[in-house]
Amino acid sequence: MTDITEGSKAPAFDMATADGGRVTLDGLKGRKIVLYFYPKADTPGCTSEGQDFSALIADFDAAGATVIGVSRDPVKKLDRFKTKYDLKVVLASDEPEDVTEAWGVWVEKKLYGREYMGIERATFLIDGAGVVRRVWRKVSVKGHAGEVLAAVESI
Repeated sequence: MTDITEGSKAPAFDMATADGGRVTLDGLKGRKIVLYFYPKADTPGCTSEGQDFSALIADFDAAGATVIGVSRDPVKKLDRFKTKYDLKVVLASDEPEDVTEAWGVWVEKKLYGREYMGIERATFLIDGAGVVRRVWRKVSVKGHAGEVLAAVESI
């Protein structure tokens, strides 16, 4: 597993997005990036997280940051998810599964005594030079978007 820490160079990414486009690390050079990984579109925690980031999108924009939510869901599912909840963040599909691997968020999880592989809810703040400035692992959704916004505004 890759261990991305504060001060690390951000691993490159190139992903399809819900709006039919693509998002890349190189394409966002000079902007701050909030890259948040969530397990599955249209589930309660992931929906709340997307809504919380969306509610603050104008503040993230004002701070020069692009917010990208990443899951392994297919683009069509992300399209429905984004429309259903009117989400304002970029939703990116890591269906090829290389980005979640590169960022070290594809991990062993346990639920009701069962072990399985899944996405760890994690967020990374990348500065305009492509350096990881903050890392949040095992994220608790409540209050998280506001905490991330404060960090974005401080760099």
